[in-house]
Amino acid sequence: MNIKENLKTIQSNIPENVTLVAVSKTKPVSDLMEAYNAGQRVFGENKIQEMAEKFEQMPKDIKWHMIGHTQRNKVKYMAEFVDLIHGVDSLKLLKEIDKQAKKHERTIKCLLQIKIAEEDSKFGMSSKDAVALIASDEFLKLKHINISGVMGMATFTDDEAQVKQEFDRLKTVFDTLKPNVHSLETISMGMSGDYELAIKSGSTMVRIGSSIFGSRA
Repeated sequence: MNIKENLKTIQSNIPENVTLVAVSKTKPVSDLMEAYNAGQRVFGENKIQEMAEKFEQMPKDIKWHMIGHTQRNKVKYMAEFVDLIHGVDSLKLLKEIDKQAKKHERTIKCLLQIKIAEEDSKFGMSSKDAVALIASDEFLKLKHINISGVMGMATFTDDEAQVKQEFDRLKTVFDTLKPNVHSLETISMGMSGDYELAIKSGSTMVRIGSSIFGSRA
């Protein structure tokens, strides 16, 4: 498994305007350092404690992304250093992020997680919920968060037409929200299996783990 070679291959497939998030959950620091030494600076973790431990041990120019479902009671453990939180799906969570960011005199970037898949198991809000959220008075009071984009996960299926339809759905939500939220710039969609399709549908951020680090143990 050559992490450096894998990274090079993927980077050559990704346009310059697309951010590559190396999904490093469950991987040892030595693997992450291999990717770091090959030039990778954005890493995605889905467990806050694990991410905090890696943050302590690794160089400080890394941007850490929380890509898993975020529990409100854990936000305080990452508020000091997290660069972007991908899976924000409620006002309650946003309020907690705002509160913890304020303590560290920071603004934390967040992506609204939109439910684009047909599967029931995926977290996320409807586009209607998202529109209502950003128009609400309570949202406008939050000064330590920055909604920088939207995120969505397609159905896990070999049916490319369905996946494309779901990616297009997220792009449409982004276009709907953009006039009201000027800070929107990121459309985070696409993983190891479908990132090329996601980029064609307008993704500006892809989350890739197994194609870089190998399958998870």
